[in-house]
Amino acid sequence: MATNTSQEFDSVIAICKSLFLKKTKDYGTAWRILRPSSITDQIFIKAQRIRTLEEKKVSKVGEDISSEYIGIINYCVIGMLQLELSADDPYEMKVDRVEALFDEKVKLTKDLMFAKNHDYGEAWREMRTSSLTDLILMKIMRVKQIEDNLGKTLASEGIDANYQDMLNYAVFALIKLDVK
Repeated sequence: MATNTSQEFDSVIAICKSLFLKKTKDYGTAWRILRPSSITDQIFIKAQRIRTLEEKKVSKVGEDISSEYIGIINYCVIGMLQLELSADDPYEMKVDRVEALFDEKVKLTKDLMFAKNHDYGEAWREMRTSSLTDLILMKIMRVKQIEDNLGKTLASEGIDANYQDMLNYAVFALIKLDVK
């Protein structure tokens, strides 16, 4: 079976970006108030809900697993942006600026994904979606520990790299779930 990972990635990101920009038009950039630890907790809530839905097979709220993965992707972008933006940057940003920043972070993350896919041979395609959820939860635990250590690590990648990995795992899950 031939695959086009780049096209599949872009298709998933287009869905996420569309929602992100619609919410930016509705709410502005209210997310600018969030501290990195709060963003990590939001990602945790979404990943934990996915795990619960995977185990219980029933949703009482109506949002499905796909919408939670989309939320993880968008919160990962927010996390990367918040790590880069300073307190001196405006809280309210124009939609076109937000779109450019979103695209920049996604491009860096996609480039990382292709570098890792080269080395791992797209092993994610053989993984269960539930394993991708568990990897996201593990990365969240790592980020929480790094945050608790005030960003200091001895031998590990930083918070931004973990956000990138979680974003890519969520994209992989959505590709596997055939979200278009």
